[in-house]
Amino acid sequence: MENTIKKKSRTVTRRAFLQGLGGGAAGAALATRMRGQNAGAGQAGIALPPALAQKTITFTVNGKSVSVDVEPRETLLEVLREKLKLTGAKKTCDRGECGGCTVLIDGQAVYSCLFPAVRADGRQIITVEGLAEGETLHPVQQAFIEKDGYQCGYCTPGFIMSTVALLGQTPSPSLAEIKAGLSGNLCRCGNYVKIDEAVAAASQKMRKA
Repeated sequence: MENTIKKKSRTVTRRAFLQGLGGGAAGAALATRMRGQNAGAGQAGIALPPALAQKTITFTVNGKSVSVDVEPRETLLEVLREKLKLTGAKKTCDRGECGGCTVLIDGQAVYSCLFPAVRADGRQIITVEGLAEGETLHPVQQAFIEKDGYQCGYCTPGFIMSTVALLGQTPSPSLAEIKAGLSGNLCRCGNYVKIDEAVAAASQKMRKA
């Protein structure tokens, strides 16, 4: 005698399927609305946690003392470009790979796109705008012009700032030291030979001054 096993098939109707989707969409919409309400809590007068609140910092940039309100998420590059209108430091890769945003912080070359603005409090910062003295260019700037150490020019401010830092530590660098000192800067045009020549020329200018 054969045993007959009957399987009950579950049929999902189009109506049931759409009703299920509708419930999911409604839930998602509710969650999104709740997140939006929480995000707008600060605007509604509800105090944000101290870690998320703005902070007033004071630092010296190109010889001038400035005070600005910054958020924890802001970088020094954003503050320099957007709040202080110092656009010499370029926002190129914005991930610490190209060196186009290089500035000097207490004499050290630093990627400003990775440097939290809150950490600039009390620091001495120099951007490419702060190198020249009136109409007289800094020896490094002058050497880059004389040796054609640029093409499109977008990376040039970063290279100049890294060069200033390098020559501040090593006044008479060898070619190998020049390449090592500028290894954190990238030139999209590939003008490295001229850049190296400009650094060597700047070294001579600064030693004779």
